[in-house]
Amino acid sequence: MKDRVYNFSAGPSQLPEEVLREAADEMLNYKGTGMSVMEMSHRSKAFQDIIDHASDTFRELMHIPDDYEILFLQGGASQQFSAIPLNLMNGSGKADYIITGQWAKKAFNEAKRYGDARAVASSEDKTYSYIPKVKKEDFREDADYVYICANNTIYGTRFKPDEIPDTGDIPLVADFSSLILSEPFDISKFGVIYAGAQKNMGPAGVVVAAIRKDLIGNAREDTPTMLNWKTQADAGSLYNTPPTYGIYICGKVFDWVKENGGVEGMCEINKKKAGMLYDFLDNSKMFKGTVVPEDRSLMNVPFVIGDEELEKKFVKEAEEAGLVNLKGHRTVGGMRASIYNAMPVEGVQALIDFMQKFEEENIDQLEK
Repeated sequence: MKDRVYNFSAGPSQLPEEVLREAADEMLNYKGTGMSVMEMSHRSKAFQDIIDHASDTFRELMHIPDDYEILFLQGGASQQFSAIPLNLMNGSGKADYIITGQWAKKAFNEAKRYGDARAVASSEDKTYSYIPKVKKEDFREDADYVYICANNTIYGTRFKPDEIPDTGDIPLVADFSSLILSEPFDISKFGVIYAGAQKNMGPAGVVVAAIRKDLIGNAREDTPTMLNWKTQADAGSLYNTPPTYGIYICGKVFDWVKENGGVEGMCEINKKKAGMLYDFLDNSKMFKGTVVPEDRSLMNVPFVIGDEELEKKFVKEAEEAGLVNLKGHRTVGGMRASIYNAMPVEGVQALIDFMQKFEEENIDQLEK
């Protein structure tokens, strides 16, 4: 009997089964220490080895240059909505934001508390179903930074690696939470990237950030100690007790990604999975995608039927078939399949097969 479901949750999301099994094997005794990582001092050599390995492997996978600091932080990605202006809004007091979804808008609204934050462009007019096009001239020359959310979990859009906004000498900050490790990016184009772990790296409670070193150490005087990146960088992410077990799992996920072809290998599989699902949606008589094709996410695929009762029935019957967490976000409705790295091709195929069957059995009801 199959005791694992295909979990299409946007986060916390499905983790690689190999990682979970390995962690289970080490639960009571990590590498001969006689204790779980959960019980281990963050000041111990054993944990220092864990965090060093996680940091080094993440740098290797993402091809992060040496002049970037890698930090393991707490507070979720949302805490960085405040940390970013506190650490970077230290010149002109200006920052430019591209609003492509709920999380970018929340980050923008938080930045307005600290200085002159301006929305350069927004796709709110069409329920964030596209990525607005911007030019270098659209940004203020004296802005302290420009901010984007690289992938929009709720709405299913993404900035492609070759379409990252050109901000010139202005540092570009990007929330990578829902596409981290999914496809290669040139990190040197960014001043800061950060990501909550719970979508594509590990359990909730950890944020991993790569910050160019020249952007660290200039925080505003009123920056809380725990939100000052220099505090964390100087202490090697160990200023206080970090989320030790979460970092340990992240390290194992990084190893799993490396063993499976790295980010480049993940990208090929992700393009295959997304292509399968989008191809079905484009040819379905019942299900429709909600995003313009050129801006579609590889990680989050929202879709609708257009009939609320049929959508409720679909989500219920899908769950009974072992395809769980397909209900769409309340601001979009319909359904959403999050197909992060750990979702196998077989899981996407199982979803497509179920959608095909559901369509055949219910299309008459839709056409009435």
